[in-house]
Amino acid sequence: MVDPATRYADWKAPRDDASLLLWPDPATFLTDALDNNRRLRAATDVRVQNLPLADLRRQMRAYLGLASDDQLVFATGHQTELHHPGVWAKTVLVDAAAVKSGGTAVHLAVDTDAPKHLSLRWPGYSQPFTDDPAAASADWAGQVAPPTPAHLIQLTDEVEAAAAGWPFESAAPPFFAAVRRLLPDAEHLPAVLGAALHAYDWDLGLRYSAVLASPIWSSIPYLTFAHHLLANADRFAADYNAALRDYRARHGIKTPGRPMPELAVQSDRCETPFWRDDLTRGRRVRAWVERQGDGWALAVGDDAVRLDPAAPADAAAERLLAFCRRHNLRLAPRALTLTMTVRLLAFDQFVHGIGGGQYDQVADAVVARHFGFDPPRFAVSTATLYWPTAAGRRRTSVPDLIQAGHRLRHGLLGDEKRERVAAIAAAPYRSAWRQSLFLDMRRRLAAAAVGNPAVAAWEAELRESAGRVVEERQVFDRELFYPLQPRDRLERVIEDYRGRFA
Repeated sequence: MVDPATRYADWKAPRDDASLLLWPDPATFLTDALDNNRRLRAATDVRVQNLPLADLRRQMRAYLGLASDDQLVFATGHQTELHHPGVWAKTVLVDAAAVKSGGTAVHLAVDTDAPKHLSLRWPGYSQPFTDDPAAASADWAGQVAPPTPAHLIQLTDEVEAAAAGWPFESAAPPFFAAVRRLLPDAEHLPAVLGAALHAYDWDLGLRYSAVLASPIWSSIPYLTFAHHLLANADRFAADYNAALRDYRARHGIKTPGRPMPELAVQSDRCETPFWRDDLTRGRRVRAWVERQGDGWALAVGDDAVRLDPAAPADAAAERLLAFCRRHNLRLAPRALTLTMTVRLLAFDQFVHGIGGGQYDQVADAVVARHFGFDPPRFAVSTATLYWPTAAGRRRTSVPDLIQAGHRLRHGLLGDEKRERVAAIAAAPYRSAWRQSLFLDMRRRLAAAAVGNPAVAAWEAELRESAGRVVEERQVFDRELFYPLQPRDRLERVIEDYRGRFA
């Protein structure tokens, strides 16, 4: 088995406008997808709750309505939020790969993570996209309501008023029109956002399926996988924690909670990599199992479901589903478990952003340790699109400007400066004479700067730079909502990705 730790690169977000990161290169990206597909279809020796991984994978793909077993499925996913161009770029990539290979592209809209990035922003403006107060306190995004019609009208009016003064034409109106159409039948904010962004991207020419995550967590294939991890909680926790410790050692991380905490293991109970969502009360806690005899059980009050590692897969998943329904609970996967689930059970090539790629190095090590399986390769991609008025501009660097002023001031005396430096160097170390020479040179430099046009111009530029830095902090922002961009800039990103696979 190849050591997963040797596979990765040092990913950095592009600094230049309209630039993208794609790792690995397109040819390797497609080759990895084919290899992942082949190895996962042949994974009959890897058992998940006593079922071959290959069979469980077929069940999950059938549940999701995906293509036949041998057709490539490229996927990415993200929390349901106002995506910035770097997040959107992942969806552009899976579309480009599907176009090239004749495969299928999927975007997994994760509505079971905590809500964040729900403010509509542009330089000088920031307003919540929804007026539901729950957006600030909800445990998961599916608890948040979409904007009321009145709030949506206000946002739309403010976008239109601001756009009238922008030196470019924003492509946002179709997005707001899609939200307006979807509001009457909207169950919650993620459903509206996912559908509106899908419609918006479809109009841009992207072809992918948008899949909401929450229904998957009640499916039999997922609950089979979850039951396996719960029934083997102590062994899985040991593999999970060992992978985390190896990652920290490899990256010189001293903080125990980074990149995430270890799973706690006690004599009579064990933490698991799931959230236990109480759908009645709308609250979530970390899911623990309790020791019951020589095994583990998931309990609510006096009711418990015994988690038998020897049970047949279907029976184990059905018992777990019945228990969750009795108590109106959901076992939602935490970050690594989520991507581990979909990478093993559903997709052939999964695309992360930089943060997800770093964290899933741990997931790779967990898969290798716990299942004895060389984990499927993943990919990393992002793109940088600044606010359009930043295009073609060079960002102000105050440190560089200060350094330039230092060089300017110290060059004012010309050859005399070099002669004085030589005299200082020749004087006895720490002597009064050496100190006197040094102070005299400082006085001469200060006198030469007085009234010097070049120094005056530099000082004026330094003063002006403070205002520019504040303005540039807003326009050189990678995390503004991508539909606010002009359509032609978005289309160039699409063409760039597709061109790399041409």
